[in-house]
Amino acid sequence: MLNVEKLVAGYGKVEVLREVSLDVPEGALVTLIGSNGAGKTTTLRALSGMIAPWSGRVVLDGAEIGGLPPHEIARRGMAHSPEGRRVFATLPVQDNLLLGAFTRITGSRPKGDVAADLDRMFALFPRLAERRAQLAGTLSGGEQQMLAMARALMLNPRVLLLDEPSMGLAPRLVEEVFSTVARLKAERVTMLLVEQFAAAALDVADFGYVLENGRVTASGPASALKNDPAVRAAYLGQAH
Repeated sequence: MLNVEKLVAGYGKVEVLREVSLDVPEGALVTLIGSNGAGKTTTLRALSGMIAPWSGRVVLDGAEIGGLPPHEIARRGMAHSPEGRRVFATLPVQDNLLLGAFTRITGSRPKGDVAADLDRMFALFPRLAERRAQLAGTLSGGEQQMLAMARALMLNPRVLLLDEPSMGLAPRLVEEVFSTVARLKAERVTMLLVEQFAAAALDVADFGYVLENGRVTASGPASALKNDPAVRAAYLGQAH
């Protein structure tokens, strides 16, 4: 579904990603783990068009999308739930969700049943249903994260990019976020997950990549990475 080959990208003259290659098969949940500054968020930004790749290939469902502007990549079916949530604070919850379906409503993507998908989001995130008329900026951090995920899902994406969905949340809410990710996985939503909590990410993922200093240094089935001594020492701690 998503194939990335030798992706190089950065900011200004600073190279952050150094020939990153990874694959996200259809219906799979793939996680990208690594320390702060390893290039995880930069990878997702390069994939979704928030920054332009310097070189390499990004192929979505057989079509090259590397270097396209973000709105065109969204039209092709890639949705990005960004680090820091970035909800539209002055708009109600329901309007935020409908903006996620903007390309469907305007005909840039197959429309499908937007109303049914809106109901599905409220079923998947009951707290959002209770707050559908509330301004997004007045939601708690956990509720805003749910909204960011639901807004991305309203695109009805081929691939969903999730960037640090647990960032800044209380442990109870972290469990809730990962429970939601597991439900999406059960529905065979194709996902690439960037997550600081490596143990939780590997518990839910099918396959994983380890990113260090902008390079992929290890990859394999999530269960194998969990048991890799180097990965355990660096990212999981001796207790895991």
